[in-house]
Amino acid sequence: MRTVIIAASAAAALCSSPTFTQQPSEGSASIPDFSGVWAHLTWPDFEPPLTGAGPVRNLSRVTIDVARTLAPSNGAATARASPKGVSNVSELVGDFTNPILKPEAAEVVKQHGELSKKKLPYPTPSNQCWPGGVPFVFWNIGIQILQQKDEVTILYANDNEVRHVYMNRAHPATVTPSWYGDSVGHYEGDTLVIDTVGIKVGPFAMVDMFGTPHTEALHVVERYRLLDYESTNESEDLGQNEIIHILVSDQGFARNPNYKGPGLLLEFTVEDPGVFTTSWSARITYRRPLGSWPEFVCAESTRDYVGRTIDLPHADKPDF
Repeated sequence: MRTVIIAASAAAALCSSPTFTQQPSEGSASIPDFSGVWAHLTWPDFEPPLTGAGPVRNLSRVTIDVARTLAPSNGAATARASPKGVSNVSELVGDFTNPILKPEAAEVVKQHGELSKKKLPYPTPSNQCWPGGVPFVFWNIGIQILQQKDEVTILYANDNEVRHVYMNRAHPATVTPSWYGDSVGHYEGDTLVIDTVGIKVGPFAMVDMFGTPHTEALHVVERYRLLDYESTNESEDLGQNEIIHILVSDQGFARNPNYKGPGLLLEFTVEDPGVFTTSWSARITYRRPLGSWPEFVCAESTRDYVGRTIDLPHADKPDF
């Protein structure tokens, strides 16, 4: 289990900051400006692609009335009408029949779902205070993007996880696996493209909240681009009708009903021949939220994810 400490951060800029385009250097095209704070107030599924193979989805569904509950822990949630119901925030039962999964991976997803149906929590990077890796880290509701000439830094609200994307270079010939892998990026017109390999396989390694595993062969390509207000609405309508909508997140991000500016679309593709039968894609639609960048710390607990006592390092007497 995780203990969360929340404090407001006065240093962060307001999340409703405008979006603009950087001035290009001589002989180059203009670079889109993705900087600032964004949020997707949905949980826990990724949005499916418009076509083609998509991510594992939650088999556990609830009706609209039941969905008006707490999600993920203390944020009021609502959901749009869907004939299939909406993802159940109390049960994470991944669709182990998704054809993207090889048999061994499908069995892992099934085992996680069986635990969830019994109301037994299972460890994830987020509830164990471990680095999430890519694409697991995308579940973070809040992100902050910092753009520089040779590097793009992406911050994630939970525990202020950090990724460094090095621009206009190739992956090294030999990549030492790390928690977020080796990420290199470039701009293709109005799109920021990020290619990541070398993602470390830790004890809780998974690509989503349903326990879908990965190997060190995991390869993720992200594509970020701005959408105008109407296109953002259309993107949400296409992808979020079966996902819980959160009014206020744990970190204090809230929907801004008055914001009519651009949204941010992340489309990403995942490959891992050790786990998946094919590459698959997913989407996340972000908006500028209300609120400032929070301090949100995941701290180790004295008990594990099922309530058993953990023998954490300790001293029997003070050393000062």
